[in-house]
Amino acid sequence: MQRFHRKITVSAGDAPSASECLAAHTGLSKIKLKDAMSKGAVTLRKKQGGGRRRLRRASAALVPGDVLELFYDEALLQLKPPAAHCVDDQRRYSVWYKPAGLLAQGTDYGDHCSLLRQVEIHFRPERAVFPVHRLDREAAGLMLVAHDKPAAARLSALFSGNQVTKKYHVRVCGEFAEKSGRVDLPLDGKPTLTHYTVSGYDAAGAVSTLEVSIETGRLHQIRRHFDLIGHPVLGDPKYGSGNKYPAGLQLLAAGLRFRCPFSGLMRDYSVDAALP
Repeated sequence: MQRFHRKITVSAGDAPSASECLAAHTGLSKIKLKDAMSKGAVTLRKKQGGGRRRLRRASAALVPGDVLELFYDEALLQLKPPAAHCVDDQRRYSVWYKPAGLLAQGTDYGDHCSLLRQVEIHFRPERAVFPVHRLDREAAGLMLVAHDKPAAARLSALFSGNQVTKKYHVRVCGEFAEKSGRVDLPLDGKPTLTHYTVSGYDAAGAVSTLEVSIETGRLHQIRRHFDLIGHPVLGDPKYGSGNKYPAGLQLLAAGLRFRCPFSGLMRDYSVDAALP
């Protein structure tokens, strides 16, 4: 499987269309290039200025000085991502259920395996999409997506200001002596706080089921916190050891509650999906 990055500054002798220019410089067929472009693996920076943006139209006209970049990962381009589900549409933002295995947003090597791209093409006409918060690729659960920059700023402020109640269902290795507790170990030199309540225990598998809420949002906070206290999340491929699980990471973002910054109404979303 091929994987490479190619950066091309268009010259006067290059073909005038994006797919033809890329084909001449990479040796890839136009069919493969059109597929890569449709999946977000090609970017363009125009000579006259502006930022780098994804280029999906194979026939797009080029001029000398334009900069094309191809991030080609054949294995990634062949992946068929799981489908996300729209829970609610508030026009300026929407609420989605992201299945495990789906990225929140794309990378340079493509965005067809991301929630943001699925949201972008879900609506007709297509809407702009802006990330508001994170959810690990391995995790399933609820996510907000903004559809304009001011909405993204206001919703992001709710998260950064701890004005969003986030609830999770989590399965971890081992048994807890207490039925509830908190983990306040700092991560990356910053204070963090995770609350948990034990809702069940499977003695045969030595697995505890927890209801978890967090007051901060550090990278992989839940996964890192429970690993640090000796109870790694079941099925976590990164943290802990001896916790492999065929159904994957046992972490579900099950609830979001916040006051809508536009209507002033409380929004309370929950997902009934159970951990496998």
